[in-house]
Amino acid sequence: RIETHFCRVVFLGTGYWFFWSIVLLSLFGILAAYSSLLVVLAFLLVWEGYELYLHWCHKIVILIVIMICSFFLWILCKFWRDRWLTAGLSLQVFAPYIHLSSITVMVILSWPVAFYLIHLEEEARVRRYKMAHNDRERTKRCNIITKLRALQVAIGLPFFFILLCLYVVPLGIHSPCIQEEGKLGPKPDFFGHRGAPMLGPENTMMAFEKAVEQGAYGLESDVHLSYDLVPFLMHDSDLRRTTNIREVMPNASFTHSSLFTWSFLSTLNAGKWFVQSRFKPFYKMKRLSKADREKAENQTIPRLTDLLELAQKEQKFVIFDLNGPTRKHPLRNTYVRHVVSVILASKIEQHLIFWLSSFDRQYVRNAAPGFQQVGRLFSIERLTKENISIINVDYKRLFYSGLRDYKAANITINLYIVNEPWLYSLAWCSRIHSVTTDNIQILRQINHPYFFMTPGYYMFMWLFMDSVSAVLIVTIFYFHCISLQKREQGSQGSSNVSTKAPFRVMESPWTLAALYPTLTKNTKKHPGTRHFLVVPKKKASEPEQAKKTIKPLMPQKDAVRQLASTEKSFEPTWDATRKATFQTALPSPKMNKPTISSLEILESETEPENTSTYPLELYPLDTKVRVLPLLSDKS
Repeated sequence: RIETHFCRVVFLGTGYWFFWSIVLLSLFGILAAYSSLLVVLAFLLVWEGYELYLHWCHKIVILIVIMICSFFLWILCKFWRDRWLTAGLSLQVFAPYIHLSSITVMVILSWPVAFYLIHLEEEARVRRYKMAHNDRERTKRCNIITKLRALQVAIGLPFFFILLCLYVVPLGIHSPCIQEEGKLGPKPDFFGHRGAPMLGPENTMMAFEKAVEQGAYGLESDVHLSYDLVPFLMHDSDLRRTTNIREVMPNASFTHSSLFTWSFLSTLNAGKWFVQSRFKPFYKMKRLSKADREKAENQTIPRLTDLLELAQKEQKFVIFDLNGPTRKHPLRNTYVRHVVSVILASKIEQHLIFWLSSFDRQYVRNAAPGFQQVGRLFSIERLTKENISIINVDYKRLFYSGLRDYKAANITINLYIVNEPWLYSLAWCSRIHSVTTDNIQILRQINHPYFFMTPGYYMFMWLFMDSVSAVLIVTIFYFHCISLQKREQGSQGSSNVSTKAPFRVMESPWTLAALYPTLTKNTKKHPGTRHFLVVPKKKASEPEQAKKTIKPLMPQKDAVRQLASTEKSFEPTWDATRKATFQTALPSPKMNKPTISSLEILESETEPENTSTYPLELYPLDTKVRVLPLLSDKS
């Protein structure tokens, strides 16, 4: 059943019942998720060194979300304490299954985690390798490598820490639903909370009859006294929610119900709100049949004696909250004695009454010794002193207040309000005697506790899941490591350059005096298996006249000569065609400074077919250079 104080306040003010809490939580959840996405993106941008430019709409949204989330967090912490207690209790039932499911989730997450960690390792190795050959950016690359290592730790350490905790968490799990089959207690009995409020209007004879049909052990209700001393069944202090008082007497809708006479109360309709409401009173309530709808529309407020007659007839126990009247009521101080006299006058068997009220209890003991006295969440000492062996308590309070002590004292326990199957299973495994519920038609169908398992079975599943998950996670990380090694080997193989001395396009003029000083002063070794002298590129500020006077030449059949290793003088002997071709290929003899044009180096035939064009000027050290004289038109 989904009810909150906020929904009740809205209903009392507007007269319409709707799950506003779900709508608001969904809306604020979407805003919070969007704001969280913005925060994550901002963190990544700052990590990469970018400056943030947040739109004014996003600034307003983030500010509103922070304010709203802070306000509702305060509301939840203050008014939803019971919900947090319920969440804690749910772990006692779901903890073993959450543990096994979490291990499965960690195995699934290990793939992207391993991929990302190996990717960061690869990036760190590449940057460390570049740092060793580039002194200028050493400090900058060191900072980047430090960030990469920190990111690896930030991702990998929490992952493995959580995984380790999951492997050993069963040592600290205590779940009532993990026990031997023979130690399981009997199925708890049911008290129909205000009857069967999902099958008929609450606190009407139709609801109580439906509860009896569903096999209820007892009937629970709330009792008020009318102004003319008639005990009647009503939960709220006013009549707005469950009657048509607004139609009959709108000005008196906020008046306390004990200030009306029974002659007026008996004329009110107590069932139309249940049938004609725009929204179902309960989230999981089934649609009523046509006969039940007609019967519900004609329900009225019942008297206490009507309920006692039904209980006596069906031999059902009765437990009720007795609400004191207002100060103006004639029975303000003696209402307990009057109700006891009414019960005794009904001729119901006294042992069928579970007396819950603590006010004037000693009188009740003397007047009706057969009533079963029921206490609240009192201390064991007080219960022993007052000779009370039955308690009716909120399940959230009991499980956090020493359930074992009450069971050790042989106290009979009734829990309220238990509507969920998992909560009923927890009560069953905890050997609770009875529960008060709105959902009797569902809980009565449970023949065995949900989420029940024996200790041996859970230990087997624990060890099996730990072993399988450990093997899978190690395999996933090993696979990614092997992939990294293969990529590194592939990159090393593709970076190898052929050892064969490349052909050099003859350009003029080349002189040793102009060439070697340039190579010795401004060159660095290129990393690799074969070392080359690398001449840095020209800066943008240098004149571009050389680009116009010297053009890089492509090696051709007739325009390229392999340099000879002899020291003989060069005597060109070629025909007119070769001469014209060579003159066409030669650059203009006018140039400002000697340079070496770019080379296109082809890999060996035995290596993979990969042509790499190096933008820097390369000159093999093992190549002998012969100085060619400048050719004129006359020669």
